Amino acid sequence: MSHSYYNKQWQETQASLVDLLQQEMPPEAPKPERDRLAAFQLLATMYIKYIQIMRRLEQCYDQVVHPQKRRVLRHCLDGVMGRVLELKHEMVNLEFSEYHYFDDVLSDLKMTPNDVEIPIPHFFKNERAKALEKREKLLGQILAKLGPQDAGKDKEEMKMPWDQAIRIIQVHERARQGRLRAHFMREIRQQEEREKQAQTRGAPTLDPDIAAMRIQKIWKGFAQRRKTKKEREEEMMFIGMIPPPLPNPKNMPQTFACRTEDERRRTQDVFEQEFQQALVTIKDKIFETEGPDMKETMMDQIRQWFIECRDATGKFPEFPDEDDGGSEVIFKEKDPEELERELREKENEKGKDKGKGDKKKDKKKDKKKDKKDKKGKGKDVDDEEDEGWRMGPSNFVPAVNEASGNYKEVWHTRNEDDNFSQKHDSELIKEEKRKEVETEIRIQVDELMRTELQNLKAAVDREKKGKKSGKKKKKGKKSGKKKKGKKEKDLTPDRTIEDLYEELVTQGVIVRPPPMKLADYEGEYSYLGTTLRQANIEPMPSLSDVRRIVTEFGILPLGSPAVHEQAPLTKSLLLAGPRGSGKRMLVHALCNEVGANLFDLSPANLVGKYPGKEGLKMLMHLIFKVGRALQPSVFFVGDCEKMFKKKIPKTDPTDPKRLKKELPKSLKTIKPEDRLLLVGTSRCPFEGEMKPLIGCYQRVILIPRPDYASRHLLWRKLIERNRGVLTNALDISSLAKVTDGYTPGHMVTAVHQVLTDRRIQLLSKKPLQSVEFVAPLARIDPIYKEEEEAFKTWYAKTPLGKKRVKAAQADDDDMGKDKKGKKGKKGKKGKKGKGKGKGKGKKKGKKKKKK
Repeated sequence: MSHSYYNKQWQETQASLVDLLQQEMPPEAPKPERDRLAAFQLLATMYIKYIQIMRRLEQCYDQVVHPQKRRVLRHCLDGVMGRVLELKHEMVNLEFSEYHYFDDVLSDLKMTPNDVEIPIPHFFKNERAKALEKREKLLGQILAKLGPQDAGKDKEEMKMPWDQAIRIIQVHERARQGRLRAHFMREIRQQEEREKQAQTRGAPTLDPDIAAMRIQKIWKGFAQRRKTKKEREEEMMFIGMIPPPLPNPKNMPQTFACRTEDERRRTQDVFEQEFQQALVTIKDKIFETEGPDMKETMMDQIRQWFIECRDATGKFPEFPDEDDGGSEVIFKEKDPEELERELREKENEKGKDKGKGDKKKDKKKDKKKDKKDKKGKGKDVDDEEDEGWRMGPSNFVPAVNEASGNYKEVWHTRNEDDNFSQKHDSELIKEEKRKEVETEIRIQVDELMRTELQNLKAAVDREKKGKKSGKKKKKGKKSGKKKKGKKEKDLTPDRTIEDLYEELVTQGVIVRPPPMKLADYEGEYSYLGTTLRQANIEPMPSLSDVRRIVTEFGILPLGSPAVHEQAPLTKSLLLAGPRGSGKRMLVHALCNEVGANLFDLSPANLVGKYPGKEGLKMLMHLIFKVGRALQPSVFFVGDCEKMFKKKIPKTDPTDPKRLKKELPKSLKTIKPEDRLLLVGTSRCPFEGEMKPLIGCYQRVILIPRPDYASRHLLWRKLIERNRGVLTNALDISSLAKVTDGYTPGHMVTAVHQVLTDRRIQLLSKKPLQSVEFVAPLARIDPIYKEEEEAFKTWYAKTPLGKKRVKAAQADDDDMGKDKKGKKGKKGKKGKKGKGKGKGKGKKKGKKKKKK
């Protein structure tokens, strides 16, 4: 794509962003929404529109080469990303669920699920490419040193007597020779049998013409069948029943587009270096050319101010301190609001001479009014809370509005016909640097003018015969002392981060994640989610929804520091799902997409490492110190439910409860500027105690087994990824139907067992069939319905699940009330019932007395 294409796309995106900002910042406060479904529709529509804007802004930021435009784009992109996360948290609080379904909104907006797929910005890794490359190189060197040593440590030496070892070798060698001799003998016998058969048959009696006709017949049949098959495929391709064959990947337009994108990224680096160099040179040039004139004008202005103050008050003024702003405060243009404040202060000073009695009366009246107002306000607040839902304040809308205003002021009307290569604009740099030069010169001028003012005051004092007209004001010391928070004691003050990093890699705490991307976690969109929820049926999320949530709660906040500081803070995630559902793969993909360090804190990985209480303290200190220094960082705990089990078997050597107290304590120290995330995985979370588990993990992501659409997509992608060929002989639909209950991990295992190197070589002669995958799948136990129900019931007991159940019950009660309608009659019947009960009680009492 060209420069003009991305400029035009940015312009269109800004137009749609302005429309959305008008909806976000209306002139009057919007009324609270009573209907929960209408509120969710409003949030979902805004959420989808912001995702579309984010997709286009990310593409522009990734490909625009103009360095100054990229800064405005980055500011706007961070704001839009943060707003997407804010809307996500609003929807979670409204619907009491991490999963949301937008199929009805997408149909109204005429969009497909691919249009609202959340992109992972390329700048997460591109802008840190050198640091990541350096870190990967260091990690590789450390692992290369430790590889053979670790392999030797894990192996146990087998002690065996020499005689026994020699005996085993002899037995195996004799067996090998016996098999080889049997193989030779079998070939000899087969050869003898072939010779005997040839002797008994005699000479061939078939006529050569008949033999030739038979060969022609077989060849013509084969050629015609091949021709018919080819014509049928062409016909099916023509009517659109099968896709056309893919061209050579080297000549595909996608390949050329990828090359162009890489070239543009390289151009960005070159232009950025030129821009940084221009910042220095232009500033120096302004200092040389315009600096002296600025200095003279400032000094003349300040001298004129000295004379005006002397004429007005009869004495020289006090020069403002540097902390207050220096001479800039003197010539600052005041806003109308500031002038009003000054007038009010003057009026208040005049009103101090009034009688004390009036003040007391006024105070009493004010107190009464305050009490009334408080009462009234309390009622209003309660009424507003009862009335309905209001959208909370946003931390990112002002940033988006500021970036939009910057675009409108600078770039919307700017003519760039001469700037074909899209290099930096020198005029804009001059405007910015002129202000910096002015502030630096002003500091120098202030120092000179302070000494000049002191000299003037000294000269005037000499004329008045030693009478000092003015005294220097002493700076008052601040009475309030800042309370210093307790700082954690640094257990490794003399060691560098590189040294600590090497130690953690050596101990196996820092691990290199396998090269996986989030796009490799395949899954189809859920098209019936809204329909099922309207029918009061809670749908199971699809794998596409899981991928979206991991992006929102994990990848986007960790990737951008600006977003992480102001977005709702997510410190920990819990990935719960059956075996093979891709929990560990999601953790690895999260680390790779953001370029994060992976700290493996699983109980099985920490066996024998940093023993005792002191060792545990040192471990927690090391991981958080290195994690903060090399952020973003991900702390991974596998089988995290074991940490919160009531009873641990004595045979378990991993000591899973070791981090039970220290890990939640350390999580509390994470601040918004710390891009740290704890991710736990669990295949049976219902075995752990609910309260401490949910107290440690802030967000719970339930990963279900794949539905039919996801299984159909998974089979196609997995077979193609493992060099398989999809033909009409392979019935993917039946295979997806049969494999209900199997997870993506089970499918990967089956594909690896079937598509061996030998089978791939035979694909041209013998195409793949669905039956081949049944045998390896039959050896794997699927996920039964009872296990899935156990996950559902466990999730319903989580705090968010309980809120979801209560909300669903409230909706059902409201529906029931609307159907029945008449409540008063029921109340009367209830009263009658109570009266009858009282009467019966009296009669029973009388009978007892008679007895």
